[in-house]
Amino acid sequence: MAILGAAHYYVWLRFVAASHLPTPWHAIATAAIILLAPSLPVATMLLRRLPRARAKPFVWLAYTGFGLSVYLLLAAGATHLLCAVAGTDPRAAALAGVIGAAVTVIYGLVHVANGPIVRGVRIVLPGLPEAADGYTIVQLTDVHIGPILGDRFATDVVAKVNALAPDLIVITGDLVDGSLRELRRHIEPLRALEARDGVYAVTGNHEYYWDASAWLEHLRSLGMHTLRNQRVTIRDAFELAGVDDSPASEDIPGALAGRNPALPVVLLAHHPRTIARAVAAGVDLQLSGHTHGGQLLPFGWLSRLFEPHIAGLARFGSTWLYVSEGTGFWGPPMRIGTSSEIALITLAAR
Repeated sequence: MAILGAAHYYVWLRFVAASHLPTPWHAIATAAIILLAPSLPVATMLLRRLPRARAKPFVWLAYTGFGLSVYLLLAAGATHLLCAVAGTDPRAAALAGVIGAAVTVIYGLVHVANGPIVRGVRIVLPGLPEAADGYTIVQLTDVHIGPILGDRFATDVVAKVNALAPDLIVITGDLVDGSLRELRRHIEPLRALEARDGVYAVTGNHEYYWDASAWLEHLRSLGMHTLRNQRVTIRDAFELAGVDDSPASEDIPGALAGRNPALPVVLLAHHPRTIARAVAAGVDLQLSGHTHGGQLLPFGWLSRLFEPHIAGLARFGSTWLYVSEGTGFWGPPMRIGTSSEIALITLAAR
């Protein structure tokens, strides 16, 4: 709260105090900033205390308000610098900053409302049999069915995925963001996901916030296969392994025990940081999510300080890592500089 309060006080100094607004507008702008300041903790409290249906409109407003606060803060810093360096009139700079923040937020809201895009990537896996050349995997991750996204979004995702007619569907964690009791109906459309070799899922960190064991049992009732430090052989073409997104229970060696060394290994691991252990275990391809690509620019730049890779395909030693930007979103219902995606991964023998 101290950080949020200080940030919003700075926004007030740059956009209200420094611009010397006339009395009515000064009071209105001050009240708006005071209301924005606690939007994130208010959203968190509403999620815990109200049923989903009642909380949804308030949570949407609170998270959108937080997103607006982020870009008002960035605009405040930029206009402060502009006034100091170029001598720009504070009132003109404030007006430009507020308009810029508002336009950015509107763009982010519309971008999310358009739904996830299909992003294709081709990955050469040494050792993949020629008969499996062109094998397709759809990766869903960070769908975050929860306080804002529900059954309509899930239905749209299912339609887009099934239209791709993939060989395999994998879900690399953070599928849900709420209790099974609240979200059972909203997750039901995923029962209709279709792939020749089935649907496989692993946990993300958010499953552990809402009773991961209950959720995994329910996913199995929807026809999905869950991999908890386990592996399966897919069409005698490659080994598919999956690990828990928990430092206490992740076990890559256990997941790969007894594997066929002649076949390449595809590992499902929610967190990109698993790549160091995947490389040591001889994994050929790791599919991850978690980062959302940063979701809101410039957070992706900051994330690069802590994550081995933020989005897209990268090589670590002899191991490929593909990090999806995520199918849904978390928090503010917007994306700036990133896209909600359904990853269509094509495996190639050479």
